[in-house]
Amino acid sequence: MLDQGAAPPATEPPAPKATGLSALTRRKPVDVLVAEGGQGEGGTLRRSLSMWQLTMISIGATLGTGIFVVLGDAVPKAGPAVTVAFVLAGLTALFSALSYAELAGTIPVAGSSYSYAYATMGELVAWICGWCLVLEYGVSVAAVAVGWGEYVNELLDGTIGVTIPAVLSSAPGEGGVFNLPALLVVLLAMVFLLGGARESARANTIMVVVKVAALILFCAVGFMGFKSGNYADFMPLGMAGVSAAGASLFFSYIGFDAASTAGEEAKNPQRDLPRAIMLSLIIVTALYVLVAAVAVGAWDWKQFEGSSAPLAAIMNDVSGQTFWGTLLAAGAVISIASVVLTVLYGQTRVLFAMSRDGLVPKVFGRIHQKSGAPRVNTIIVSLFCGVLAAAVPLSELVDATSIGTLFAFGLVNIAVVVLRRTRPDMPRTFKVPLGWLFPLLGFVFCVYNMFSLGAFTWAVFGVWMAVGLVFYFLYGMRRSRLATAEK
Repeated sequence: MLDQGAAPPATEPPAPKATGLSALTRRKPVDVLVAEGGQGEGGTLRRSLSMWQLTMISIGATLGTGIFVVLGDAVPKAGPAVTVAFVLAGLTALFSALSYAELAGTIPVAGSSYSYAYATMGELVAWICGWCLVLEYGVSVAAVAVGWGEYVNELLDGTIGVTIPAVLSSAPGEGGVFNLPALLVVLLAMVFLLGGARESARANTIMVVVKVAALILFCAVGFMGFKSGNYADFMPLGMAGVSAAGASLFFSYIGFDAASTAGEEAKNPQRDLPRAIMLSLIIVTALYVLVAAVAVGAWDWKQFEGSSAPLAAIMNDVSGQTFWGTLLAAGAVISIASVVLTVLYGQTRVLFAMSRDGLVPKVFGRIHQKSGAPRVNTIIVSLFCGVLAAAVPLSELVDATSIGTLFAFGLVNIAVVVLRRTRPDMPRTFKVPLGWLFPLLGFVFCVYNMFSLGAFTWAVFGVWMAVGLVFYFLYGMRRSRLATAEK
């Protein structure tokens, strides 16, 4: 529930000096996290974002490749029951969204779940969470950029009859050498972000309006080809298929937490962040289920196999002409670009918070005086994500992103329970209803979806975690601001 008159957080006593292995559990007090809000190397972030803009950031980061591209991978796994898979993934996101809303209103800082873990479970867990966020946001940008390139080709084919050659529009292993469109969209998003949060938010709002209009257009045209017989065998691959599709489709919900990374640039974060997170998730879930239901009604589920741009293809089939599919492709090009923009924004702000805490190099926390944005951070992250997008296949990226996100979301649900227990009297502008029940359900759903992912994805995740731990013990543990303050 929302509490409009919440007072500032009560003062938290300083943590005792950590020694030996206990240093791994040293916590950063909530009061310190909030007090440091906006402060960076050589400048401060600017509070310029309204609730509407925060909501658009969440929708912009969430609504995109998951429905425009990944649907083609999910339907063959679940059949017509892909709508149930969307609901399953949505429930997982909902429980976690409630936890995010409570913590975002209580600890409105740029680090998102990384900062929440730092305040509740200690530095090592916070590092692991932050490292997962690097996987979630960074790899998600790359995966979305790959999907953008596929719709660019669809648009070019429908307008001028040519496409970018596969050698320049596909990653190695998919018939290409270098995915140039994927790199270009990341660089375009970088240009917007270098101008500052306000300018990026305005551009994103326009793109979100376009993407919602494109999906409503698809539903209107696709419904004309709806065949109830396509739902005759509703769950051909059983619940196992629905679970597998749901785990992959969780990728479609990644991004609703992007608003929480704007905690230090929101005008009224305690009030607006919880509202933006919940409102964006409701809008996105409704659109996903509606579009999936229309898509499966218009096409037999087996037709989705191998389709990289299923919505545009469905519109072409139903209408008997390429105009509508081309129009949808144009909407997809704009809308997927907004996902790249907002998720890239989230990645830079998480690294900004980690840099301020000393866990990653200071360069990521350096603020440009004129724009009020972490410019060097933005350039480094954009170049990394752009090269990744140009060189790695989409199918491998999606599940790797999902497992990192599920892990981070699981920690957020635990953080709510821990903070309720350790700081029960702390004022909260939003509280998850029914006590600990929803956070615990959120944690269980996250674990369930993680174990629905394949062995290869787990292997990639294990390697990523191992690399992260090596970096922490060799660099972050010694350079942490909490560690240097103890000396």
